[in-house]
Amino acid sequence: MHFILVVLLALGALLDLLLGISFFVDPVTAGSDFGLQSPTPMGLSAMRGDFTAFFWLAAFCMGWAAWKRRGDVLWPALALFAIAFTGRLVNLIVVGDYEGWWQPMTVEALHVLVILAAIKTFPGRATPADPA
Repeated sequence: MHFILVVLLALGALLDLLLGISFFVDPVTAGSDFGLQSPTPMGLSAMRGDFTAFFWLAAFCMGWAAWKRRGDVLWPALALFAIAFTGRLVNLIVVGDYEGWWQPMTVEALHVLVILAAIKTFPGRATPADPA
């Protein structure tokens, strides 16, 4: 089970790293893949900064957790993807569906499930033995 979680976390980290790079290098193209259009410098700045931060933080947490087999470093990534999924769910209820609505929600839900499984399976940070 540990090996499978390590592989899934590493693959998720790689996906998120690549998404972050795409937003950092070419926010116009990356944004259009997410249904965003922002021709203003302010919008491009927000896409380059905020989306990159989202995906790079998630990638870092998941990669570190996979490398060290530590569940405690996954809480920030869990919060990011759980909030993103919740926002999409609220939008689905309030605004309605659109073509392909289920794809990003599926990716976010899979992130949440893998991260939760890893948090439950991997130990937290190791503490030194009590010198008694």
